[in-house]
Amino acid sequence: MTRVPRSLLRHRIGVEPYIGDGAYGPAYAPYVEVPALVGEAVRMVRAPDGRTVTSSAQVIAAPGLACPPGSRVTLPGGRITTAISVAEHTAPGLPVPASTEVMCE
Repeated sequence: MTRVPRSLLRHRIGVEPYIGDGAYGPAYAPYVEVPALVGEAVRMVRAPDGRTVTSSAQVIAAPGLACPPGSRVTLPGGRITTAISVAEHTAPGLPVPASTEVMCE
């Protein structure tokens, strides 16, 4: 299986993976900067709890990105958003690259 080529990941995003709720609200792992391809378009997506949510940014990154729903994502322009849903795309045996897709609020 091939990975999405690094040369196509033209943007840098920051990710603070959601690790759960603490006594003072949501808790996040340390900030990590990763290469990605960001598209800012409005789309309707389904959140893990089943509600329909409007996504305003879509991120494509290398497979295995640690960004569960609820994570904070800093987009290239500096806007901080929240990950709504995450999908790992693989196609074993086919000539398409594996990637992680993150839909953000």
